Amino acid sequence: MRAGRGGILKTPAKRRRALIGVAFVAPALALYGWLILGSFGNAVQYSLYDWNGVGKATFVGFSNYLDVFTSPARLVSLLHAFELMVFFCGVTLVLALAAAVLTRAAVGRRSAAAVRTILFMPQVIPIVAAAVGWSWIYSREGALNQILDAIGLGGVTRAWLGDPNTALPAVGFIGTWALLGLVTMMLTAGISKIDSSLYEAARLDGANAVQEFFAVTLPGLRRELVVSATLTIIAALASFDIVYITTQGGPNRATIVPGIDIYNLAFGQQQVGGAAAMGIVLMGVVLLVIIPLQRLAAKD
Repeated sequence: MRAGRGGILKTPAKRRRALIGVAFVAPALALYGWLILGSFGNAVQYSLYDWNGVGKATFVGFSNYLDVFTSPARLVSLLHAFELMVFFCGVTLVLALAAAVLTRAAVGRRSAAAVRTILFMPQVIPIVAAAVGWSWIYSREGALNQILDAIGLGGVTRAWLGDPNTALPAVGFIGTWALLGLVTMMLTAGISKIDSSLYEAARLDGANAVQEFFAVTLPGLRRELVVSATLTIIAALASFDIVYITTQGGPNRATIVPGIDIYNLAFGQQQVGGAAAMGIVLMGVVLLVIIPLQRLAAKD
C-alpha cells in the first residue's frame, strides 16, 4: 500500500479495478480518436494544400485560410449563419420562454399538456420531410399565400423562398419552428425545479407577474437558457439540411451558409483544401461563441 495523489491510499485491488475500467473504456476511446480526432487531423492537413480530391496535392500553407477571411463569398456565408442565429436562437428562446411560463401558469390543465405536445411534435418529424413541407407552404400557391389572400393581404404574397429579400428569414423561421418544442421542454423542466417558496416570497413583496418573471424565473433558468442557447447557436452555425432542402443556398446565394459553402467547395468546385479550411474556421467560430456561454453557466 502506498500514498497516491492527495494522500489517498491506493491498494493493488484499487489499481486493478482502475486498470479494468481503462480496459473497458479503451476501445471506445480508440474508436473516437480514429473517427473524430483522426478526421480532424486530416482536415487540418488538407486545409494546407490545394487539392481536388483526386490528383496531386500542392502545399499552399495558410493561403486557404487567407481566402476564407478575404473572399466575399466566404464572408457572406458566415454572415448569413450569424443572421440565422437571430431566428434559431433569439426568436426561439423568446417564444420558448413565453410558452414555458404560460404552460406553467396553466399547469394541471389539459390545454397545457396539449400545447406542450403540439410544440414538441416537430422533434419527431424528420427534418427533410419538414423542410419539404415548409417549401410547399412557402411556395407561390402555398398555404401561407392563400391565408394572406384570404385576409386581404394579397399584395404581399410572393414565392418566399424564391425572393432574395425573404428567403433567409423564411429559412430562419423553419429553424425556429423545428427547435421551439425542444427548448420549451427544457425551460419548462427548469421552471419546475425552481423553489415555489421564491414565488410566494415575491408575491408577498407585492411583485406582479412581470417582476416575478425577472426576479425569480429568469435567474432560476440561467443554466437551462445557456444550454438552450448553446444548442440553438450550434444549429444555426452548422445549419445545412434545412437550407439544402429548401433553397440549396439560393436564390442568388441569398441563403448560402458555411455548411452549403463547404459542400459546394468540396464536391462542386473540387477545392478540398478550401473546404477543409472553411470547416476549421467554422469550428473556431463555434468555439468562440460557445465557450463564453459555458463559462457563464459555470458561474455560481
